[in-house]
Amino acid sequence: MQSYTSDIEAAKALKFKFEEIKKSIGQIIVGQHEVVDQLVISILCNGHSLLVGVPGLAKTLLVKTVADVLELSFKRIQFTPDLMPSDITGAEILDESRQFRFLKGPIFANIILADEINRTPPKTQAALLEAMQERNITAGGTLYKLPAPFFVLATQNPIEQEGTYPLPEAQLDRFMFMITLDYPSFQEEVMIVRNTTGAVQAQLHKVLSAEEIIQFQELIRRVPVPDNVLEYAVGLVHKTRPSNSNAPAQTKQYIAYGAGPRASQYLILGAKCYALLNGKYSPDIEDVQAMALSVLRHRVVRNYKAEAEGISQESLINQLL
Repeated sequence: MQSYTSDIEAAKALKFKFEEIKKSIGQIIVGQHEVVDQLVISILCNGHSLLVGVPGLAKTLLVKTVADVLELSFKRIQFTPDLMPSDITGAEILDESRQFRFLKGPIFANIILADEINRTPPKTQAALLEAMQERNITAGGTLYKLPAPFFVLATQNPIEQEGTYPLPEAQLDRFMFMITLDYPSFQEEVMIVRNTTGAVQAQLHKVLSAEEIIQFQELIRRVPVPDNVLEYAVGLVHKTRPSNSNAPAQTKQYIAYGAGPRASQYLILGAKCYALLNGKYSPDIEDVQAMALSVLRHRVVRNYKAEAEGISQESLINQLL
C-alpha cells in the first residue's frame, strides 16, 4: 500500500488509478462507459450496486472483469428458487471428531456477484440483508466478520418476471446504485462480435489492491462538502416525498413513497467521489445531479396513476432535477 504525503496527492493518484481501471476493463467490455463509472464509484464509496438489463448485455462478465482488475477475492452465487440461506452464508457441520464446525459459504469474499437476485424467495434474499448493511453474518449465535472491503454486485433481468420474487423495498434501499444497462450501438456491437469470436484473449492486470481501496474510501470520506451542496442533496430527496408539504405537484400526483435518508447519504458520497475522479477537490451541485438517477430510481415508488399513464421513475426524477 502506497502512503501519500497529502490528500491532494492521494486524490491525483485516485484519478490516475481510475483511468487505469477503465482502460483495463475496456479491453473486455466494449462501451458501457457510464455503467463502468458508476460501478467503480459505488465500490470506492463502499456501496453495493444492482445491475438491471435484458439478457446478453454482459452484466455478469462486467462484474467478473471488475473483480479481475481489482485485487479482490470473488465469488458468484447463482440465485435459484431452491437456494437456501445457508447456501449463501454457510452452515454448521459435524466434523470427523464429532464437533460442530462452521463451514463458510460463498459470501466470505470481497466481491459477491448475486446473479439474478430476484429468482430466489424472500427468505433467501434476506440472508444478504445483514451482510450488506453490517458487513457480518450471524450463524449459530456466533458473529462472523466478512472480509474488507465487501461488495454485493447483483444482477436482475427486467423483462422476464415469471417465477421471480421482486426485491422488497428494505433490500433495494441497501443498494447504493441501481444501474441500468442498455443495448450497445451498432459500432460497439461490431467490436464486441469481433473481440469475442477471435482467438486472442485480453490479459488483464491488477490495478488496485484491497488495502488501496480502503485507503481511497477513507479519502473520499474526508472530502469537504459546501453547505449549499449538502442542502441541495437533502432538498432533492425531500422533493421525492409526497408527505412533504413543500413537495412539487408531480410528486404528490405520481409518487406513492419517496426516498429515505440513506439516499441523501449516498448522493453526497457519490458526489464526493465523482468530483475527485473529475479532478475537483470538493463536489458541487452538478456532481450531485450526476448521481441522482442511479441513487433515486429504485427508491422512488410510483403510484397507480403514474403506472397507468406510463410515467417512469427516471422522468419523475428528471423533472425534480
